[in-house]
Amino acid sequence: MKEETFDALRKSMQDFHLPRYEQIPSIGLYLEQVTKFISEYTEPLGEGTLTGSMVSNYVKKGIINSPVKKQYSRDQLAHLMFIALAKSILSLDDLQKFIRIQQRSYSVGIAYDYFCQELETALGFVFDPSGDPPRVKHAGGDEKTILRNIVITIAHKIYLEKYISAVSAELESAPEKA
Repeated sequence: MKEETFDALRKSMQDFHLPRYEQIPSIGLYLEQVTKFISEYTEPLGEGTLTGSMVSNYVKKGIINSPVKKQYSRDQLAHLMFIALAKSILSLDDLQKFIRIQQRSYSVGIAYDYFCQELETALGFVFDPSGDPPRVKHAGGDEKTILRNIVITIAHKIYLEKYISAVSAELESAPEKA
């Protein structure tokens, strides 16, 4: 891959940020607004596409609670942001189990903010592994260890997909050698 292409990828991942829990709208959002809100943040990663039917399916399967008066709350949006990014590496059953484990141990706000911080840290390292991997300071626990492993897997998957996409684009635009 061309160095300038990789530098642009690295910079975009170093600048990537998810909204923190308090930045998620506190007023209820309708389904279309939910999918648009989540897509705005996950699009730069090339991951996390959510459709209305996917969200409805998560509700039907009990992964997230039903909306109240067709509006989704801040807690549901936080869970959906996590689901959008983790759905490609975890089954629906495992997503549901992990969310239940989290709910036993931490409030949604604390767990979600920790997820955001860990993901941003992991992306920064995976796209620029020149130093030691930075770690978010925390008291240990199985839940945090599991989350960290999920986040690292997501970050590596994003790296591989972006790398392959960039190399493929370079190959397609390169003149053929005789």
